[in-house]
Amino acid sequence: MSLVHSVQYELSNSLRTSSLSDRNNDPEQSGPPSITVVSPPPELTAMEAGSPPPQRRVFDVAPLNVMGKTRKTTITVLIIGSNLMMSSFVTIGGGLVLSKSLGVEDPSRANWIAASYPLTQGAFVLMSGRLGSVYGHKKILLIGGAWFVLWSLISGFCNSFLIFNIARGFTGIGGALILPNAVAMLAITTPPGRMRNLSLGFFSASAPLGGWLGALLAGVFLEFAPWKWMFFFLAMLGALVLGALWILFPPERPVDPHGKIDYIGAVLGTSALILFNFVWNQAPAVGWATPYEVGLLITSVILLSGFITWEKKFAKEPIMPLDIFKAPSFGILVLVTLLSYMSVGTSLWYMVEWQQTLRHWSVLSFALGWIPFGICAILAGFVAAWLIPRLGAQWIIALGAVSILLTNLLMTTMPEQQTYWAQMFPATILMAFCPDLVYTAAQIIASNSVRRHQQGIAGSLIGTLNLYGNSLGLGFAGTVEVETSKHGRLIINGYRSALWFGVGIAAVALILDMAFVRMAKDDREGWADENDRDPADEGVAMASGTVIESESRTVASRNP
Repeated sequence: MSLVHSVQYELSNSLRTSSLSDRNNDPEQSGPPSITVVSPPPELTAMEAGSPPPQRRVFDVAPLNVMGKTRKTTITVLIIGSNLMMSSFVTIGGGLVLSKSLGVEDPSRANWIAASYPLTQGAFVLMSGRLGSVYGHKKILLIGGAWFVLWSLISGFCNSFLIFNIARGFTGIGGALILPNAVAMLAITTPPGRMRNLSLGFFSASAPLGGWLGALLAGVFLEFAPWKWMFFFLAMLGALVLGALWILFPPERPVDPHGKIDYIGAVLGTSALILFNFVWNQAPAVGWATPYEVGLLITSVILLSGFITWEKKFAKEPIMPLDIFKAPSFGILVLVTLLSYMSVGTSLWYMVEWQQTLRHWSVLSFALGWIPFGICAILAGFVAAWLIPRLGAQWIIALGAVSILLTNLLMTTMPEQQTYWAQMFPATILMAFCPDLVYTAAQIIASNSVRRHQQGIAGSLIGTLNLYGNSLGLGFAGTVEVETSKHGRLIINGYRSALWFGVGIAAVALILDMAFVRMAKDDREGWADENDRDPADEGVAMASGTVIESESRTVASRNP
């Protein structure tokens, strides 16, 4: 048994016995003294029996719980800040203007400005959680941040529409490496309970809040400076945040340092997601009559089938273990989450199109009109965290689906010219609630449905649905728009049809959620499985009396 294991074993014993001793010596406490029987760790038992020790427990990789409160809080804030800086909304809010600056006037092609970043971010996030488990979540997060900074810098030097979108696609890979590993760092170091709900609630709120800040940033730079400086600023901001994380975060031991990466599964899954998304986002510009569109669509389906077959039958350490879907209602939950985010992506893009194309708002005016979105996104994070232990997950997701359904409905029924306060203002408020409610509920359900060492995989899955759904929704809605607007001759008809599509998929998500998703409210405090528990977690819990009460109940039940 290693020195680290010995110290942790002794620390665990001393924490438990000293806490119970203090409680038994308290004159205000009545009743016989409690007795705690502590078993030796499995490593010691295995060595005494002459057998090799089992794999190291996961608590060896949770450094946040053994640091000072100020440093831990600072790191948590920086992790959430990393999600703020990588928001793709800088190219959604300013997408039309950026497209024109790069020489492309056609709105049916401008959607690539908004779709290129979340396309690769959503596709590559599938494997980045596993990379974090093997090489360390901190290390992969920092590598992703460095990649994000590099390609943000390169984006600022691009003068071609095609090259710019390629650069934004590469930037999305950095965001993909950041997202699930940031979630895993929060989830691994915070047991199920109120603090995890709050942390993940704030993390989910950072995406829409970062979206508003990104739109404001785009408005300021496109109004008062060359657009290139927007990406230079993003690169500098990213370097500051990740540099601080690199300095503050202590050394980390990976969850599964001897694990293998399922490269075949990663290539099959990522290729399928990229091709399927590319086909739908390219269709509005070239049409479905283009031969390669149908060919690539068929290829993407074949690759996806190959990915599922490989993961199920051949992969020794699958990048996406299919047993994660055995949790009750989990498969339907995945579909509901994807449809909800497709509707979010639709409403985001056509809110920009409507205000900037039909009502001739500037990017800065649009960002100022989005202030209620930023405020309500913060509020939604609090609401989502508060609801998790009090309400079944299907009801929280239903609230999110209703909010985005009403958002699209308000926009598709408004006249071409109208005061902002009549329908666009309430639509902006409602839209802020869907991402937080759906993401927080789905992320917490996913993280609480798996073991501690699978947190990166759970984060990858929900992150894929979030980001990929936004980008895929743009492609589907864009196809509907082009086909119903007579290829640009009836713009308002195309916008309305695309928004009706958003209403429809939100309604399908709501119906599926209400009919099939059955998840009880989650009011757990701590890890359910004994093997997932960490003495550092217990030390934190003892400070609040949680473990003392739990162990007293255990002793009492053994000694009636």
